[in-house]
Amino acid sequence: GPRLPNAPSCYTIRPPMSTQSQPAIRLQKVSKRFAFTPDTPQSVLESLIAFATRRRTKTQDLWAVRDVTFTIETGQCVGIIGRNGSGKSSLLKLVARIIQPTTGQIEVRGRVSALLELGAGFHQDLTGRENIYLNASVLGLNRAQTEALFDEIVTFSELGRFIDMPVKHYSSGMYMRLGFSVAIHVRPDILIVDEILAVGDQSFQAKCIDRIMEMKRAGVTILFISHDLSTIGNLCSDVIWLDRGRVCQIGPTEHVLAQYRDHLFQRVGEQLNIENDAGGFRRWGTRQIEITGVRLLDEAGDEATIFRTGDRLGVEIAYDAHEPVAAPEFGLAFYRHDGLHITGPNTRAGGLEMGMVEGPGVVRYTIDRLPFLPGRYQLSAAIHDSERPLAYDYHEEAYAFRVVEGGTAEREGFLALDAAWEWYSLPVDETAEMPYPAAGPI
Repeated sequence: GPRLPNAPSCYTIRPPMSTQSQPAIRLQKVSKRFAFTPDTPQSVLESLIAFATRRRTKTQDLWAVRDVTFTIETGQCVGIIGRNGSGKSSLLKLVARIIQPTTGQIEVRGRVSALLELGAGFHQDLTGRENIYLNASVLGLNRAQTEALFDEIVTFSELGRFIDMPVKHYSSGMYMRLGFSVAIHVRPDILIVDEILAVGDQSFQAKCIDRIMEMKRAGVTILFISHDLSTIGNLCSDVIWLDRGRVCQIGPTEHVLAQYRDHLFQRVGEQLNIENDAGGFRRWGTRQIEITGVRLLDEAGDEATIFRTGDRLGVEIAYDAHEPVAAPEFGLAFYRHDGLHITGPNTRAGGLEMGMVEGPGVVRYTIDRLPFLPGRYQLSAAIHDSERPLAYDYHEEAYAFRVVEGGTAEREGFLALDAAWEWYSLPVDETAEMPYPAAGPI
């Protein structure tokens, strides 16, 4: 796989202004080991069989976190990124003191409020109201303090009359609303959030992000896990990149995210190449003209499967006409990952007259500025008779490529239009019949 960059042995997350003599969080060579036994008997019968056959199972060690060292100053918002299973959640549980390290030292100063798992800390048989009091007491608030905050918590959670329903009947979104509302209203010094916001609806997610930004401005130290790199980029001043339990890279957000994206793009590109080489697509046609290869090309003319919005993308169709064929029609079809047919260009509509074709050759289609927004796309390639509904060779959704972040700030929909905004400041004229002058030529 792709080579990972080396992390510094020790790193201090830089504060906006160094006003605190003591950091909020400090980890020194922290490791966490979990022991597990594979194929553990799950029933009485399995246990008897294991005993009768004298089958012995060896305990194995899993190091979820390994030799992690860093310091976070008070008031910093730090993101933690990495693939699933890289140790992100285990690291946050160590900071929150939910689990203890196997080796190393952890120093945490201040009240910690953690959102680590849906329903964590909730008693299933208690109502939302009762769980608010329970969670607040665990976090150090007395009853009078909780009562003073209760209305704010319920209002922010938007649960309304559901606050008196047992939480075992809550949806995942309702869990998140209540848990986040309690976490931010208990006035924490350190807020820990582990991807839990992803289960909420979009409007409530935006509301939560706004509140996190307010807490950041108020000086709360924030540790934030998310697979949404855009959110990490907007919220966090620094990022910790974990891989297989170890710190792979740590530092300013822009620098670390750039390296992480490059690593992901390389991995995705390798996987797409494997998929494209493996074949397995539907193919049909008379093969009078045969598609012998399809290549996706970047601006330098090199084969690629990873592009950014606005990049040049070329599609090269190599063919071999086994007999003379008059005016064949070459075509492509672009599909989004969910099957949406985006466009289907062909040589006939593009005005390319090929005449009589015989033997091998290449047809190239070039998009100067790729308008697709980030996502996975499939490509079909085909050669048809230009007069009759006859396919010579058709490769259905046979070639995959991905458009990644970095080419545009657009997020909505699936296309970035080649367009521009303009703004004019007009003088106020109460006598004018029109509120603006007639539009001139574009």
